[in-house]
Amino acid sequence: MTKGNINVSVENIFPLIKKFLYSDHEIFLRELISNATDATLKLKHLTNIGEAQVAYGNPKIEVKIDKENKKLHIIDQGLGMTGEEIEKYINQVAFSGAEEFLDKYKDSAKDSGIIGHFGLGFYSAFMVAEKVEIISKSYKDEPAVHWTCDGSPEFTLEETTAKADRGTEIILHIAEDSTEFLEENRIRELLTKYNKFMPVPIKFGTKTETLPLPEGAAEDAVAETVEVDNIVNNPTPAWTKSPSELKDEDYKAFYHELYPMQFEEPLFNIHLNVDYPFNLTGVLYFPKLANNLNIEKDKIQLYQNQVFVTDEVKGIVPDFLMLLRGVIDSPDIPLNVSRSYLQADGAVKKISSYITKKVADKMVSLINENREDYDKKWNDIKIVIEYGMISEDKFFEKSDKFALYPTTDGKYFLWNELEEKIKPNQTDKDGNLVILYATNADEQHSYIQSAKDKGYEVILLDSPIVPHLIQKLETSKEKISFARVDADHINNLIKKDEPAISKLNETEKETLKKNVEESINDKKFTVQLEDLDSTDAPFTITQPEFMRRMKDMQATGGGGMFGMGGFPEMYNLIVNSNSEFATKILANENADEKSTQIKYALDLAKLSQNLLKGKELTDFIQRSYKQLEK
Repeated sequence: MTKGNINVSVENIFPLIKKFLYSDHEIFLRELISNATDATLKLKHLTNIGEAQVAYGNPKIEVKIDKENKKLHIIDQGLGMTGEEIEKYINQVAFSGAEEFLDKYKDSAKDSGIIGHFGLGFYSAFMVAEKVEIISKSYKDEPAVHWTCDGSPEFTLEETTAKADRGTEIILHIAEDSTEFLEENRIRELLTKYNKFMPVPIKFGTKTETLPLPEGAAEDAVAETVEVDNIVNNPTPAWTKSPSELKDEDYKAFYHELYPMQFEEPLFNIHLNVDYPFNLTGVLYFPKLANNLNIEKDKIQLYQNQVFVTDEVKGIVPDFLMLLRGVIDSPDIPLNVSRSYLQADGAVKKISSYITKKVADKMVSLINENREDYDKKWNDIKIVIEYGMISEDKFFEKSDKFALYPTTDGKYFLWNELEEKIKPNQTDKDGNLVILYATNADEQHSYIQSAKDKGYEVILLDSPIVPHLIQKLETSKEKISFARVDADHINNLIKKDEPAISKLNETEKETLKKNVEESINDKKFTVQLEDLDSTDAPFTITQPEFMRRMKDMQATGGGGMFGMGGFPEMYNLIVNSNSEFATKILANENADEKSTQIKYALDLAKLSQNLLKGKELTDFIQRSYKQLEK
């Protein structure tokens, strides 16, 4: 028997591991199963290249709870360790078996899926155990060995006859403050969280399966049952396969495997697969989002060689794609020693750029394959696309090929199609193309109708980030501007070289304006007279495009230097000087009656803009009923 001290540079590394190295004690199981997986995959590789003269078979990893004796066992059928290897890889913390293995076999082992990056993974066991044992038998023809350590730098190592089969068994003597890890439900929860897609089958207990009845069995025949291993993981998830092996239903089945509580089907998926200049695989799904900007609990999951790392993928996945779901797996993502946090690195930026490009390419292929189906899905994916357009320049550059601009009539245009459609009619006197848009087809119905009456197209932009999108488009494209249909009277939104005919002279206009201003006496409204058609509404309320845009941008985070404080409510009250109502007001010599008429017309204009609320609405309704009684 050997006794000795573990080669560490501090008196006792274990309290440091427990306190500082790992923020979350539960990951000990992930680390130990990762090591067991490594040992199994290493053996597979060595048998494949003929270096290990043993049968690989169908190895599995087993997790067993011995609640009575407060022990947790992790057993693998991998390549095992000799006494000399335990000395090197367990007692000398500075070495990482996986790193040395990869270095030695770097050419042939490139695709063997070895997980280990850190020699300290094994020591996470001491976060939950007061004593740890290793019983291991190497695939080489050497005796089994038994290593024991109670959390101090001292260990014992001796030969043993307790293990006849190849592989390693780790026995954790669970500490009093960690007895939760002796509960079956807790271990099952951790296996599901971290090891659901590990590449080696993981057994956790057994389950009963019913055998099918043979053909011609009697009606009262009872099917036999059999106890089988309860394998808790899927060693070959969708992202590890080639897209050519998978059908649409396979991707959907995997989506529900990832998110068992999601009952809606995803709209479509993007299969990621790259091996240069970095290794990355994965499947991303577009869920139905509509205008939902909230990142829900079902997030994209990051794996490292099929080991779950985190679902906090900011930095790897561009911000605009954080709304998607799915899996990204890369051995090249740099993590800190506890695999918990992403570290800034050039490779990460390349990965983010690749994912952005892949999503853009997928959008192009989808719209080209089936335009009608893409149009139908637009409302559910637009928030992601629009967010990408304003946050990623390279994505924006490609967006003309797949970003849609729907009209209030339910037609969908790509940018060049929209330009071609509206250019003849919606180019103003200065040669600028004016794009009219609405954000709420119901609330802005009367304004939309006024635009349609002039033969204009009105597009519907109703996502919460529209102000930012419009600003991006206006600054990126030449001689275009956006105007919301209720920002001004339709004649002013697209100014043409058309002479205005006025019924009133300048003196009458001044009198009319003064009458209106004195009657409403409200600083929120700026009164402006316009020579409009006699059939147009007498009063129209609009909100200046700039002011409303700044408010909208502030509401969704933005607005530049204006973002610090609230914006005052400011509106234009456009008075149609050619309306019969204007003539009637000027002719009325009863000041009180005139004021009542103006206020009533203002209330009607407010009502059309959904601005008449509370006491004002109650008073208006009562006055209207009194009018009916006259």
